[in-house]
Amino acid sequence: MLTKITVVGAGNVGATTAQRLAEKELARTVVLVDVIEGVPQGKALDQYESAPIEGFDTRIIGANDYGPAAGSELVVVTAGIARKPGMSRDDLIGINAKIVRTVAENIKRHAPQAFVIVVSNPLDAMVYELKRVTGFSGKKVVGMAGVLDAARFQLFLAREAGVAVKDVRAMVLGGHGDTMVPVTSYCTINGVPVSQLIAADKLQAIVERTRGGGGELVKLMGTSAYYAPATAGIVMAESYLKDQKRLVPAAAYLDGEYGYKELYLGVPVVIGAGGVEKVVDIKLTADEKAMLDKSAAAVRELIEASKKL
Repeated sequence: MLTKITVVGAGNVGATTAQRLAEKELARTVVLVDVIEGVPQGKALDQYESAPIEGFDTRIIGANDYGPAAGSELVVVTAGIARKPGMSRDDLIGINAKIVRTVAENIKRHAPQAFVIVVSNPLDAMVYELKRVTGFSGKKVVGMAGVLDAARFQLFLAREAGVAVKDVRAMVLGGHGDTMVPVTSYCTINGVPVSQLIAADKLQAIVERTRGGGGELVKLMGTSAYYAPATAGIVMAESYLKDQKRLVPAAAYLDGEYGYKELYLGVPVVIGAGGVEKVVDIKLTADEKAMLDKSAAAVRELIEASKKL
């Protein structure tokens, strides 16, 4: 068990993340940081008061500054404005880039040894900004996107095939947005390729639904998803904390892998006690590689745009 984990941002994703970290007793203390006075303190107290009911001993603290976060070994960044109907993830860049820079400066000052998981959107550009500002190694900064996108893909595949979700394995690469690449050649149902169980037209429809999965929820709720994103971040955090060495799709810093340099992009990685311990370079079909190239180009445009803000 770690001594301290900090969650930056006490909105829906951040608060849900803090609650689940505490319930799993992944640290002695969980610190919830947000700039809105009273909100992180109130949510932290509310969550802490559930401890006797749930039976966890992790302490939850709310704060408007990073003092209580000092020395954190893991930081999950969820800060930033959420999407509203009609907005794309890319529309958030102007505001969230400035927020993430401030967060990065504080992490560098108060938790220089931390492993950082970024959830803020537009994800690939924001995780790049955080690494750039902190100067941390790419092994210590990763973005949560692929686990969430793959989970959505798995669910849709399971429902179409009429099978248990736990028997489906799916892989989604590329940027966290409309250009993401659900890699059907690596999707199986208990070892059976999905192409043998789901018709091609149905499979393509599922691919398109996965790409628009976040937007679908924004239209329904009027804001971004939070239960599944928080749970996806916990999977990555737990793999790091417990040295599980899970192989998961995540936004990782690439320095030549897949033919890209100085770029964050969704690829399969192994996460363990060393952070991002390995980027797994899988073989793609010509069509899949072409889609990944398109996605990488879109991400690079976002990164270049964020640098100018």
